[in-house]
Amino acid sequence: MKSDVQVAVIGGGIVGSAMLYWLAKMGWTDSVLLERRELTSGSTWHSAGNTTHFGPYPAMTRLFAGSIRSYLKAEEESGQSVSFHQTGSLRLASTERELSLFHSYKARYAELGIPYHVRTLEEVQALHPLLVTDGIFGAAHTPGDGHVDPVGATNALAQAARKIGASVERQCPVGEIHREDGHWIIETTKGTVCARNVVVATSFWAREMLKPLGLNLPLYATQHQELITETIPTLKAMDREVPAWRCSYVSCSVRQEAKGVLAGVYESEPKFWALDGIPNDFKEDLFPPEIDRIMPHLERLIERMPSFGEVGIKVINNGPMCWTPDGLPMLGPLPGYDGLWLATGFNVGIGTGGGSAEFLAHWMTKGKPPFDLGIVHADRFSNDMTTEAALEAIRRVYAIGYELPDNI
Repeated sequence: MKSDVQVAVIGGGIVGSAMLYWLAKMGWTDSVLLERRELTSGSTWHSAGNTTHFGPYPAMTRLFAGSIRSYLKAEEESGQSVSFHQTGSLRLASTERELSLFHSYKARYAELGIPYHVRTLEEVQALHPLLVTDGIFGAAHTPGDGHVDPVGATNALAQAARKIGASVERQCPVGEIHREDGHWIIETTKGTVCARNVVVATSFWAREMLKPLGLNLPLYATQHQELITETIPTLKAMDREVPAWRCSYVSCSVRQEAKGVLAGVYESEPKFWALDGIPNDFKEDLFPPEIDRIMPHLERLIERMPSFGEVGIKVINNGPMCWTPDGLPMLGPLPGYDGLWLATGFNVGIGTGGGSAEFLAHWMTKGKPPFDLGIVHADRFSNDMTTEAALEAIRRVYAIGYELPDNI
């Protein structure tokens, strides 16, 4: 294992692997990724793998687009398939207000060169014949969207980084981290690493990892449930995949999975996990399903897509998801901690991880961000924020689901 490096990236999920990849691509090949178990063994492995260009914040749209580009570049360079399915996606307008907002986004997408359309009900029905369009007013359509295999994408990034000189250390838990003589000293089970820079990409583990440094990061985990159905006959008979879809009324993200569908639910009240600390024995674990907690949303899903209720559920994944008080990731340096960088707090790690890593790697190697994105800067939260205040803020953000803000 390298003992003296330019950068040590801690965390081997999609974000950490993307950081290693982009740092190496930008010339910092003297980098090592430290992963306590295997790549993706935190929360990446049970992700739905959704990739989209749609988002209410214009600046974040660049991160969405950059993520899809990152995974496809890594696939080409590594030879490891990311299994990208370009199905496109629909954001259904549950109100006339939402439809008006969708129209207002056209200029932004045109400026970014991203295909974007506002579809009529007839067009929505043609794109996704299983949807009932009663009660909706149209939809935003981003045809470049789709989904990847989270494990394949993570490994493609790591393999591509290794090809140009970076290294990966698996089964390498990190212990104490401290600053000494202008370097970061990282104690691991495989030995000591001396790094000029450290990137912490450990999701909700970052809160406990950096607490000994006097940092109080408002990173908390909620339980998030995803369901996969048995085969739906209508989908089986089709010769194409239908677009993914989301809407504020249902508060679900729904996409095709083989010949069934995968639905991820955002209930109105989140269930927090491990507020007193992540258990030491937590590995690639899932929680027991709690179907009753999301039943109101499933009933609305069936209302919008009746075929969902006509087949059985074959898989229910209930796993941890990381949240910050405003629902956005924490990217960048922290004042007073030279060489310490955060790439954490993602609740849509696949969706924004690749683009976020490219953004942060540019900041690190060039000395400034490639574009203004202050809404995700790591130092935007007070170090004095209480747990109660952070959880209350997360509750508000989580309850919003797929509702869109007026001011973007």
